[in-house]
Amino acid sequence: MAISGFEGFEKRLELHFSGDDPLGLRGLCVDALDEVLDAVHCTVVSAAGNRYFDAYILSESSLFVYPYKIIVKTCGTTQLLRSIPLLLRHAADLGLRLRACRYSRGCFIFPDAQPFPHSSFGEEVIFLDDCLPPTLCFRKASVLPSSSSHSWHVYSAATPGRRSRSTTFTVEVCMTDLDITLARRFFRKEADEWSGDDAGSDMTASTEVGAINPRALVCSFAFHPCGYSMNSLDRDRYSTIHVTPEDRHSYASFECVGRSDETIKWLRRALDVFRPGAVSVSLCMASGGDDCQACSAVADVLQLLGFVCRSQAAEEFPGTGTVTYQTFVSRGT
Repeated sequence: MAISGFEGFEKRLELHFSGDDPLGLRGLCVDALDEVLDAVHCTVVSAAGNRYFDAYILSESSLFVYPYKIIVKTCGTTQLLRSIPLLLRHAADLGLRLRACRYSRGCFIFPDAQPFPHSSFGEEVIFLDDCLPPTLCFRKASVLPSSSSHSWHVYSAATPGRRSRSTTFTVEVCMTDLDITLARRFFRKEADEWSGDDAGSDMTASTEVGAINPRALVCSFAFHPCGYSMNSLDRDRYSTIHVTPEDRHSYASFECVGRSDETIKWLRRALDVFRPGAVSVSLCMASGGDDCQACSAVADVLQLLGFVCRSQAAEEFPGTGTVTYQTFVSRGT
């Protein structure tokens, strides 16, 4: 718990591996995952899976496990980067070799509450450089600036010749100053005796979160006295939402993976759920993708919803591709 409230802004870690076992990281045992999450200071509260990947709702955000990729996203005062040595050890036990790493985050609402190694981006970069094997020799750390305080921090590392060939985008959206009436829908009802899963399912339906991608399998969880997390599984693609609805520092995040046209559609529906006062959008796409067209599509959608683009930045990262970052504010603010 942060000094003045709960830290909603997440830290995000994505690791890519190679190996011969088709099960790959999905072969990690429960004890191994628990050991990793203990180091981060969070636990699993709900889970779902399909033929492509496993999705876990954590006490602080989410975990996605594919055969050769793992994504860990945590909020609060978790120590996400401490998961890396354990993940590398357990992956090696499965015969897997690390090929790429990407770490990203926004600007914390309560930065002074963050423990080592997250007390500054410089500390995080040093920690990452020390943890990762020398085979990931192409490395870059950068802060994508904005005209507001919500800059985007990105670190990537990759082995020689490793290029992202994905035809899908990863979209990370951070929303602050949520509409007060809409944010109140993410508080538990007084004296309700539902489980977190049941209360989460009720919030998914009543807030129209489930309508963002109607074809997806949704796993959700509602916290006491407020807060909400959701993972959705749509074939080999995921999306996730996390909400801290407290007054004065309300926050929601939405992340999804998909083609340009569908991610733009889901982005618009997610914004309708929360109607924030300020929004930042990060897009990650393979090198050679049309980042200008993607940014224009995002800006067009937000403009239709009453937002003004305040800043835009883009950079290339090894093994990752192009990362773009845009910030928006509502015309009414």
